[in-house]
Amino acid sequence: MALTLQRPSPAGGLTVRRTAGIVTARPSLLAAATVLLVCLPTGEKDVTAAVHVTAADLASLALVAVTALDLLRGRTRRLDRTAALLLGGIVLAAAAATVTSIEPSTSLTGFVRLLQVFVLVPAAVVCSLRDRRDQRIVLGSFVAAALVQGVVGAHQYLTRTGASYTGQPIRAVGTFGALDIMGMSTVVSFGLLAALALALGERGPGGSRRLRLATTGAAAFLAFPLAVSFSRGSWIACAVAATVLLLRADARLAARAAVLAAAAAVVLVGGLGLGASGVTDRLTSIGSVSAAPDQSVSDRYDLWTTAGRIWQDHPVTGAGPKAFQRLRDSHAPLRLSSGSDAADATIGFQREPLLSPHNMYFLVLSEQGLVGVVAYLALFLTLLTGCLRRAGGPALAALALLAWVTVDFLYADIGGTTTVLTSVVLGLAARSALPGPDSRGAYAE
Repeated sequence: MALTLQRPSPAGGLTVRRTAGIVTARPSLLAAATVLLVCLPTGEKDVTAAVHVTAADLASLALVAVTALDLLRGRTRRLDRTAALLLGGIVLAAAAATVTSIEPSTSLTGFVRLLQVFVLVPAAVVCSLRDRRDQRIVLGSFVAAALVQGVVGAHQYLTRTGASYTGQPIRAVGTFGALDIMGMSTVVSFGLLAALALALGERGPGGSRRLRLATTGAAAFLAFPLAVSFSRGSWIACAVAATVLLLRADARLAARAAVLAAAAAVVLVGGLGLGASGVTDRLTSIGSVSAAPDQSVSDRYDLWTTAGRIWQDHPVTGAGPKAFQRLRDSHAPLRLSSGSDAADATIGFQREPLLSPHNMYFLVLSEQGLVGVVAYLALFLTLLTGCLRRAGGPALAALALLAWVTVDFLYADIGGTTTVLTSVVLGLAARSALPGPDSRGAYAE
């Protein structure tokens, strides 16, 4: 009889196998990793001008691969029929727009990006959220990422090392830099809303007082870096989403929160002067965007007009993904600026071209036509109404995050490092709004 001696596995190989086993057992960790990896700096590349594969994108694709294998092996629940129909509608709309595009070869890369953001990653997130612990892991990653960006952003404002705003280096941009000016405010907004929802979920008997205090403190801190991001769009979206969240949770609590927020703003801005001049000027400008808009707002109106003109030429299936930037100059008003200014200590001064309408709904209308608009509105409205009906526990956070996305899409569109976060939010919302026949109306414990 021959003896076969087996050498012990190297420690590194054992660690890899253990890690793979943990991820396979709880794929929501990959969803959390997708959120956290958004914080990694991308260098000086302009991540908004074209499709760039980031570490967060790779993590999201790993999540898709793991959940696909689990589905094939029967280890995880399948998509709810309604969710499959809604996501299938997005696929058909994007495919039709690509086939009928003015330049199908160019639109193909846009088609792949749309599948990633609005179909594959959301579906994978739905399949990865198996119980309440999974939901808390993902929401916790939003809070952790926001705290990282919030600390960096607050430091940039206080030490005057941020991006340029009114000629001063005080705009908080986190690790994203001046070329992705909305990145930090997006991450901080998501984290603030997630922390607030977690705090509300810990009220009453059985809730953790320690977790409630920690998440409430995190939400309070994140209000400062959000303020000094000077992003009017993020302010509006966060205010609307927080209002929806509080009203759905407790109307009386919403009234008290409004009074406390106003008092805090008076103390911090009026008394201590934190961000006083910039924040006050920016808030004042919100009321003048229709009567006397500044250049950035005027450009945005002109870009919306451009998108409408492109749609008139391609009403049913649109001009095709990524066609807006090619058709912009031939359809834009003459007064449209050549680009927007970006400046910080790293990149100096740059002029960035305006390559999208800065409105997701107008972008879909111009590039995917009426077919696309119907598909996307069906997805958003179904998820919103579903989360409203089940706004208890996990659905409360999903409702707030989805409300932020739908409002933000009125003056922003996909593009930049944080785009993949929209996919995770859609997955969270779909899991809450459409729990499926094998669920008990919410997450199992």
